[in-house]
Amino acid sequence: MAILGLGEAGSLYSAGFQAGGWQVNGFDPADVATPAGVDRFDSVADAVRDAQLVLSLTNGKVAARAAADAAPHLSEGAVYVDMNSASPAVKAQVADAVSAADGVLFADVAVIGSVPAHGSKTALVISGSGSARAAEFFAALGAPVEDIAGRPGDASRRKLLRSSFMKGLGALIVEATEAGRASGAEQWVRDQIAAELADGYTGLDRLHSGTVKHAQRRAIETVASVDLLDEIGVAPVLARAAAEVHQRLADADGRSNEELLAAYAGLPVANIGDGRGRMGMLDSGIRSLWKGARAVGRARTVWTRAGDNKVLHEAVAKVRPGEVIVINGHGDLNRALMGELIAERARSSGCVGMVIDGAARDIDALAEIGFGVWARAVSPAGPYKDGPGHIDIPVAVGGVVCNPGDLVVADDDGVIVVPAAEAFTSLAAGRAVEADEAQRRAAIVAARSAS
Repeated sequence: MAILGLGEAGSLYSAGFQAGGWQVNGFDPADVATPAGVDRFDSVADAVRDAQLVLSLTNGKVAARAAADAAPHLSEGAVYVDMNSASPAVKAQVADAVSAADGVLFADVAVIGSVPAHGSKTALVISGSGSARAAEFFAALGAPVEDIAGRPGDASRRKLLRSSFMKGLGALIVEATEAGRASGAEQWVRDQIAAELADGYTGLDRLHSGTVKHAQRRAIETVASVDLLDEIGVAPVLARAAAEVHQRLADADGRSNEELLAAYAGLPVANIGDGRGRMGMLDSGIRSLWKGARAVGRARTVWTRAGDNKVLHEAVAKVRPGEVIVINGHGDLNRALMGELIAERARSSGCVGMVIDGAARDIDALAEIGFGVWARAVSPAGPYKDGPGHIDIPVAVGGVVCNPGDLVVADDDGVIVVPAAEAFTSLAAGRAVEADEAQRRAAIVAARSAS
């Protein structure tokens, strides 16, 4: 057999199959340790050649590409098993890629439970043309298997339905624990949660640590769960919030977030918008107050009464490096919500810009210090300072809802808000648009030169 992807899950399944008497080949382009007993190859082709069984344990984003790379080299009668957390549509793409090989069966395998806790004996749901064969292989390892036959994606659909609860529960536990810590009552909150769980602190710690440790992979899974609920007509309110928590955790280490923001640097708002189907761009009334301004950062949100900036001062005091302050000022054009002094204070805390559905002032000074502000108007009149207002809640700005932690990109063309859970996929889509436009422009220039 062959395993594509030799991370934690790949290592555990390789150990299980070796204990069952299988010879295990492996492939992984990443610099990860080779599991004991695995013959590691430098290419997918060499790893899968002559294998009766192939397990894909890459991740949902590259599952279809891995299958396409493997398909020409699969043996007749082999079973190709995709175990990645992905949407039913991705599973169908993988099955189509594998079907290009004669006599190859496909199994969509959804992992229902914790692989670190149960290893190769973790419960599974299986569908697809090769479900019966795959069920035999995994059952022989001692795994509880539910063979639902059906189409590629049916097993994944079951898992995503379960994920809408399980991943949401993990996200809720993390958020509640963080709130307890911030209030000086973390252990009390933990006691309350553990008292409601059948396995108490064991379950609490498993759900908490798993959510934090695997946040990036689970962010992809929770987004797929959101898409499924949308598809079947159920409003994914809590599922979408869970996806945002997972993505926030994935970005929690400064390096990850810095790398993401750096990757967006220089990518035009227009390209990002095209890559997102022209969704998420603020209306054209909100524009840069000085030419050449650009900002990329996470949203720190503010909702204030029209013409009043009392709560903005609270947001400036809490802003973190790499954040953009996004303000719903009710579109008021008569009083500036910020100017040079607030900009200087925000910039000193690492704030990289402000987006205001309202007015600002001191635009020459803003340009001089290089602080980007996108607003609906310029007004010399200062604001009231009476309140009320709120920070760190969803706000409506320029016809778009912006949640705390969403990615905000702004340039001379305008502003776009990218939901936190879609930051990585939107980056890839925007880069693809940028590359396509560069190629088309080069062709136009070449044709003009030739003529």
